[in-house]
Amino acid sequence: MIRYRKPLIVFAAGIAVTGLSLFALDWADKRFPPPIAAARTVSTEILDRDGQLLRAFATREGLWRLKTTADDVDPALIRMLVAYEDRRFDQHAGVDVLALGRAAWQFATNGRIVSGASTLSMQVARLIEPRRERSLTAKLIQIARALQLERRLSKSDILDLYLTHAPYGGNLEGVRAASLAWFGKEPKRLTTAEAALLVALPQLPEKRRPDRFADNALQARKRVLERAEEAKIIEPSEVTFALNADLPRARRQLPALAPHLAEAARRADPTAERHQTTLLRPVQEKLETLAAETARKLDPKVSLALIMADATTGEIVAEVGAADYFDASRSGWIDMTRAERSPGSTLKPFIYGLAFELGLVAQETIVEDRPADFFGYRPKNFDMHYQGDVSIREALQLSLNVPAVRLLDSVGPSRLMVRLRRADVSLKLPPNEVPGLAIALGGAGVTLKGLVQLYAGLANREQPVRLGDGVRDKPGLIDDQPLLEPTAAWTVADILGAVQPPAGSPPAGIAYKTGTSYGYRDAWSVGYDGRYVLGVWIGRPDNAAVPGISGYKTAAPVLFSAFAKSGLAGTALPRAPAGATHLGANDLPVGLRRFSINPNGLVSASAREKPPQIVYPPEGAQLELGRDAAGTPLPLVMKMQAGRAPFRWLVDGKPMTDSTRRRSGEWHPLGQGQATLTVVDADGRAASVNVFIRE
Repeated sequence: MIRYRKPLIVFAAGIAVTGLSLFALDWADKRFPPPIAAARTVSTEILDRDGQLLRAFATREGLWRLKTTADDVDPALIRMLVAYEDRRFDQHAGVDVLALGRAAWQFATNGRIVSGASTLSMQVARLIEPRRERSLTAKLIQIARALQLERRLSKSDILDLYLTHAPYGGNLEGVRAASLAWFGKEPKRLTTAEAALLVALPQLPEKRRPDRFADNALQARKRVLERAEEAKIIEPSEVTFALNADLPRARRQLPALAPHLAEAARRADPTAERHQTTLLRPVQEKLETLAAETARKLDPKVSLALIMADATTGEIVAEVGAADYFDASRSGWIDMTRAERSPGSTLKPFIYGLAFELGLVAQETIVEDRPADFFGYRPKNFDMHYQGDVSIREALQLSLNVPAVRLLDSVGPSRLMVRLRRADVSLKLPPNEVPGLAIALGGAGVTLKGLVQLYAGLANREQPVRLGDGVRDKPGLIDDQPLLEPTAAWTVADILGAVQPPAGSPPAGIAYKTGTSYGYRDAWSVGYDGRYVLGVWIGRPDNAAVPGISGYKTAAPVLFSAFAKSGLAGTALPRAPAGATHLGANDLPVGLRRFSINPNGLVSASAREKPPQIVYPPEGAQLELGRDAAGTPLPLVMKMQAGRAPFRWLVDGKPMTDSTRRRSGEWHPLGQGQATLTVVDADGRAASVNVFIRE
């Protein structure tokens, strides 16, 4: 029994020592964990709708370190990387004992380092906790850290850390940053030569830079390709082709698109690694290029801004806040899409739309364009000339000021302000001012974003939309009534769609309006097709005058170029809704043939005293109303003029609704056939028309 005691004591002591060692190692592991959390600090990224990089911000250390995972990288690069750096990456626990033994034997027999033994795990340990000295102690710490990483992370997590932190010279870290800098593209799809170069550079990133040391880069790439061929990862013919591929000759700048929106997104949430926007990178690039090209033709202090949005969803697809973010002479850091400026004549379509909706005028109604005095307010036309009698259609197309003020006086400035709020846009009035007639000519403040949102309500005539901010304030439909009745919105589009493009601009199939603010401070142009709406502003950020600029000559050419370059134009304007038509002058009811105005610019008393007249539908009309998308029959929209409110509508002598002060109504026919429509005003005066409804 005594002879077994000593082995038992030794065995027990061994177990105790082993246990204590494991306990000590576990304690040390928990007491001194690897800096994994700090290693996850990456550059903030601003992405477009499809996940493409718009802009990245350097880390606090000034590094371009874009978060990269194996899913972001071409699989060929991963295979080359493992074959070249760590063949047994999937088998070892952080340290490759076989490679370590081979390296030690080669060093002992050759007296120098022949091959390394660092695994990818050890390299990650060195990358996330760099040490200046290269010593045995540093190597042992690196090994310990590699074991700690393997204990905490999966192989895929370790690989992702390498792909994110691998050095590529200067302030470039990670495969994505390197691919963008050297090849101008994401590393999702790489050529064999490109993948091999990205595997080779991290070993000696400064001495293998292809723009400075091309020979070194070529030799390093060759070694990677040969190792990949040896591992049967790529075919010999593919290696031959890759060996002859050119190296990149210069480092490119990382994308820096949408700087104003990017800065705003980062300020809103500084901790987020990625900010997804509604922008489309191809469109954003083209419009920023157009803005820069246009700015070179303008005064050095003049800037411009553009917004393009989807009128059906409210998503901003491109936003250019200035001609050049870094141009101090143009105050490029100011986001002019959010600056409140005078909109000039760009609000006129909404005035005309309300007049159409209220039954005050039709397209061919004659209105006077002559000097007028509205209780001391004497508007003048832009060219200081007057056209005399013109049609409403011509007055809007020519952007005549006096007719617009005449209509606004009849519609009411307050009614216009309230109506614009349906699109969630409020005009900014001068301090202590009430809504006045000057609004028709730009006497209120609005942003380019707000103006585009208003025009989106014309383009999407069923329901206005909110644009959001392009990042977190989500766009969408506004749960409210249409900005204008569909027939009125179509009439406005029918008029604006016939305005000729500026000289030299290609036809774009858009309805558009221009505006020039008082004193030549702002030039505007806003247009839309069947889906997209685009707004342009040109001027000085300091609100100084720019002699010679105008909406038509300066901003409209940019509008047409932007639509053409965006690649999104081409959706036709919507067809006329049921009940909408463009009647000729001779087909108009007598009450709609001239918009009667007295010398003070008000609707004349004689016009107010006239009996009611049904403006639409005309006498004897044969109407086919159609159905909506759900198959529901559409109503007949009826409009009347003159008379004294309130009014009551009747069909075949039977009242349809309660009395109303509106000069329009809707009737849902029960079927096909003849009907007599009648309207009776507060004085008992009546007007009737006979119509025939067809199915």
